[in-house]
Amino acid sequence: MMYWIVFALYTVIETVADQTLAWFPLYYELKIAFVIWLLSPYTRGASLIYRKFLHPLLSSKEREIDDYIVQAKERGYETMVNFGRQGLNLAAAAAVTAAVKAVTEGGQGRKPRPELRPYKSATYSLVRDVLSRSSDTTQDHLPGVAHPQWAGPSHIDL
Repeated sequence: MMYWIVFALYTVIETVADQTLAWFPLYYELKIAFVIWLLSPYTRGASLIYRKFLHPLLSSKEREIDDYIVQAKERGYETMVNFGRQGLNLAAAAAVTAAVKAVTEGGQGRKPRPELRPYKSATYSLVRDVLSRSSDTTQDHLPGVAHPQWAGPSHIDL
């Protein structure tokens, strides 16, 4: 485990060093020698670096690291719940839009059937009102898709 922590630090440092020190003579040869020194069971380079430098630093910051991990876990859960709600709201609005188009236009761009005219069907007028409200809020977003923060009749609570 010590080796992988040291190697991760080495990789971060190497990313910057490759761009700034690559012109230095024997730079790549020294990099290879350093990695061999880290890996070698005879020199125990990774263990030495970890015990002398990294372990004291990590031990002094342990409480802060633990607090940050807890915060990241909580934020991650909240973010996933919010994305789930938004996705369900978008899917519900798209389903309502598709259903209304299929019923009123027959899916082929035809005129609405006479028995489904807005003034004859309360359900149709409700759906039309929902769609008109959602289309008003989607001007800044995708056309024809309800805004995820709008909680109309198609809103689904988790």
